[in-house]
Amino acid sequence: MTDTNDRPPVFVHPSADVESGAKVGDGTKVWHLAHIRSTAQVGAGCVIGRNVYVDAGVTVGDLVKIQNNVSVYQGVTIEDEVFVGPCAVFTNDFRPRAQNPDWTITPTMIRRGASIGANATLVCGIEVGEYAMIAAGSVVTKDVKPYQLVVGNPARPRGWVNAKGEVVSRDVDNPPAGLAEG
Repeated sequence: MTDTNDRPPVFVHPSADVESGAKVGDGTKVWHLAHIRSTAQVGAGCVIGRNVYVDAGVTVGDLVKIQNNVSVYQGVTIEDEVFVGPCAVFTNDFRPRAQNPDWTITPTMIRRGASIGANATLVCGIEVGEYAMIAAGSVVTKDVKPYQLVVGNPARPRGWVNAKGEVVSRDVDNPPAGLAEG
């Protein structure tokens, strides 16, 4: 996590619950009814929206925006500068059952700068690459390459975006050169 000496202190709305032991970086704002569990780590300069749940063991990087009504469950790692749209869903179990003594968490990795649209669902066990963009309402069942744009149910490649999120190519098979530069 970045050096935070010049950031304002953490803001936690009175209705939010940040459990003892949770680590929240300077300048982060935790809004109405949010819940951050005891072993979660949330970086500096983040915005944690209304009714967001950050589970135990989750790591959220710096400068992340998690919009309203998102649950980030154990096994999910979100790197720096990620945007998570309202009502996006993360899972952590391939075979969910109410009772399963053999249950294990299946991890999910969201890389730096990725954007996840509103109401997108991310099935566990995937990696979303740097600056990738997931369209609203998409159901992501496979890895997403860096700078790739995916759309639909199931999510399929529809092009490439630059670091600003602008679509720069609709050629799904060939990313344009120089994406990382701009």
